Amino acid sequence: MNRRGFLVKGSAAGAAALGYLAAPRLLAAERSADKPRIRIVYSLHAPQQPGPDWPNQGFDFQPVMDRITGELTRRCPDFQFVAAMATGEEQAKQVLAGDQTAGVAGYVVYQLNCWNRVVQTIATSGKPVLYADFQFGGSGGFLVYTAAFLRAKAPNVGFVASSNLDDLVAAVNCFRVATRGGSVAEFVTATAKARAERTPKPGNLPGQADGLKTLSAEDCLRRMRESRILAVRDQNAGPGQPMMGIPLDHVSFAEVNEAWKNADKAESAAVADRWQRDATKVEGVSHETLVSSAAFYLGMKDVLKKRGANAITVNCLGGFYGGHIHAYPCLGFHQLLNDGLVGACECDVRSTATMVAMTALTQGRPGYISDPVMDTSKRQIIYAHCVAANRAFGPAGAANPFEILTHSEDRQGASVRSVLPVGYLTTTVEFDHNRKEVLFHQGKAVANDPDDRACRTKLCAEPVGDLEKLFTQWDQWGWHRVTYYGDLKQPVFALADALGYKWSRKPEAKGVSPRPCQLAGAPVTRGLTDYRTAGPSLPAQDSPAT
Repeated sequence: MNRRGFLVKGSAAGAAALGYLAAPRLLAAERSADKPRIRIVYSLHAPQQPGPDWPNQGFDFQPVMDRITGELTRRCPDFQFVAAMATGEEQAKQVLAGDQTAGVAGYVVYQLNCWNRVVQTIATSGKPVLYADFQFGGSGGFLVYTAAFLRAKAPNVGFVASSNLDDLVAAVNCFRVATRGGSVAEFVTATAKARAERTPKPGNLPGQADGLKTLSAEDCLRRMRESRILAVRDQNAGPGQPMMGIPLDHVSFAEVNEAWKNADKAESAAVADRWQRDATKVEGVSHETLVSSAAFYLGMKDVLKKRGANAITVNCLGGFYGGHIHAYPCLGFHQLLNDGLVGACECDVRSTATMVAMTALTQGRPGYISDPVMDTSKRQIIYAHCVAANRAFGPAGAANPFEILTHSEDRQGASVRSVLPVGYLTTTVEFDHNRKEVLFHQGKAVANDPDDRACRTKLCAEPVGDLEKLFTQWDQWGWHRVTYYGDLKQPVFALADALGYKWSRKPEAKGVSPRPCQLAGAPVTRGLTDYRTAGPSLPAQDSPAT
């Protein structure tokens, strides 16, 4: 369970006590006996979100559910729609039990919050299931659960991940296949075909040159060994296991909080004033909160200096809600990244090690750790988080605009919306030293999404290669990915070699499909611009990398 899952568990349990939740207000207008009945199951904590999670605390889902149910009723006249809500497995079982005599022909499961496990139970019905993502609401669970269905070759689950309601309507109309004598497998094939047909063709790729100069793999390894990561997970402290050869220390909340408390007040005020002056907008954040955030930045910087480290990752919300720390580190991470250091969210040490390696490789470029979202209607992957640098090309590079807003999930504290540069090629990676694997994909930065839901910074990229591959691997690797500006394909390959990650790659001729890539101990898989290093055996339908 990640931090968001932990934080919402209590509120979800409270909603679960209600049992099989009431349906949305707007149900099917017609109940004609001759129309196949489709059950819409909304997977969420409660109609009005009780706690911090995507999209945000207090979010009112009722208009969303009313609109979806109403639009499907109006635009899919071949079916009769009935709706229900469920918080998890028990409520999903009640839905299925109630439908045994209701003549339900299939299900639409709409993931409105991230981690409610509803679709897994509905899929056991054996009936056709369309799994849909509410963008910037249920996207994390949707990606993880969809990848698991793909890995298991679930025979009855199709999916749609689009911000365009037309794409949902097209997918729902695929129930005609199953209700007119076709198999559930043919229904799934029809949803995949509809998704592919409605996904735009690749645009003008790749992006413009950005003057990237990288270190050699050997020099990068040396810099990694000279680095040190501080992991602030709880109140425990002591040495940890190195990550990718990078030394790691566990640091207590108390040590960081004491450094925050002892930060120089005048310097904190000066940093806060500079942030306020440089930001294009400060909204919902008091000057007092800015000063406290600046003190946390100075405190983290002091702890890094005392311990001879250049990277820190903090269990942000666990520390804040537990009363162990008294300011969000978001602005502090933002500034550390601008300084050429590493500040990473959620005490994610794997992503932090990835950032240390890649920042060394790029000679100072900051990594952007994110929770990605997929949108097939725009052929985009959207990297979302509440913190990012505003010097994407390194401390000496050009600055881009940024805004200071509250932390999105709970509307508290201070965080950053960085309006990152567009038109450039980006490289997204995740290293795992235990697996001896690297996840890798590239995309052209094309936009910044200002949507108020979910995390504040949202960099939109058009992936290079096969978009469908980006629906795999989330169940094995979790949600976080780390994005860098620049074409880092060959440097990443070289670093993987230097780390001893075994892989084989064949040159790709223009206009020729790539050759299979043989992974040691794994089945042959077929790649595009992506690769995966040798590791545990995985089913052959999986992508070599995401």
